[in-house]
Amino acid sequence: MIEVKNLVKRYGDHTAVDHLSFEIEKGKIYGFLGPNGAGKSTTMNMITGYIASTEGTVVIDGHDILEEPEEAKKCIGYLPEMPPLYFDMTVLEYLKFVADLKKIPKAKKASMIEEIMDMVKITDMKNRLIKNLSKGYRQRVGIAQAVLGYPEVIILDEPTVGLDPKQINEIRELIKGLKKKHTVILSSHILSEVSAICDYVLIISHGKLVASDTPENLGKLAAGSNNLNLLVKGQKDTIRAALESVESVKEVTVKKDTKSTEEGVYSVTVGTEENTDVREKVFYSMVNADCPILEMQSKKISLEEIFLELTESEKKDKNPEKKNSGKPFFKTAADAENYLNEKDSGESEAEENGSDEEKEEE
Repeated sequence: MIEVKNLVKRYGDHTAVDHLSFEIEKGKIYGFLGPNGAGKSTTMNMITGYIASTEGTVVIDGHDILEEPEEAKKCIGYLPEMPPLYFDMTVLEYLKFVADLKKIPKAKKASMIEEIMDMVKITDMKNRLIKNLSKGYRQRVGIAQAVLGYPEVIILDEPTVGLDPKQINEIRELIKGLKKKHTVILSSHILSEVSAICDYVLIISHGKLVASDTPENLGKLAAGSNNLNLLVKGQKDTIRAALESVESVKEVTVKKDTKSTEEGVYSVTVGTEENTDVREKVFYSMVNADCPILEMQSKKISLEEIFLELTESEKKDKNPEKKNSGKPFFKTAADAENYLNEKDSGESEAEENGSDEEKEEE
């Protein structure tokens, strides 16, 4: 449906979008996720033809956005972050104006506007001035203008920004309903929104694509990096040996608990296999080793933590001294999981070695 290849946008020395490539398939909701300033809106503007790219191509349903702009734009309905509304018009006047801009045939215009107003639930507001509407209703009017003409692709840039929780839920339900007839691209920096709505997630940071997968697979990534955090009293070597003997335990990190006033209390992190609950086995293992568990907490890496890890890693790679570090693009959650596990393993080992060295100095 949409094919983006090596898309680049530069403003002087600043690169807002850096060789971005991805494909959008028909009939799905895509989440374009990234922190503020990541290049999401710039990418949306280039896909819609609002601004020209420095390099690369955008092909929409076989039409290049730069070479065949009119044909390509007929396939797109766009809601920018700031909806393009005329506040001194009524809702109905505005939608008639947009319909004329989109060259919708007069025979279809009235019925289409009525149908779309019912769909986005603004029929009761059709004779009110847009300036007198709440922000939630203005967003609905913005979505209505994007849907007018029934384009195959609907692009929504931060559609729920500034809305209250009730309005956010209403807009989310509305977006889900669009999937029945349209392909939707949703740009956002709100993780819960993307998880709740989207069939596929693209994570962008500093103009680069750093991860691409379904929410389910990203969820598996979170579940696959299970950690069990313990506070245990006993001998360090005894604790480690007992835990390493437990089935499904992948790695064990034991270090002195700095917050405890008691002697022989250790903070322990147990890494487990994917979708495995080892709490009961760990409990009996510690009982047999005569090492009482003072605290036990099961922790899973959340989508938020994965997102922060990926975007922070990309930020570090921007360091001039590491410019050619060659951090790979994570095409799937499995690629990202391997990267995170290797990184966490290295950090845990470094912390443990540091702890042992401190003990020797004491």
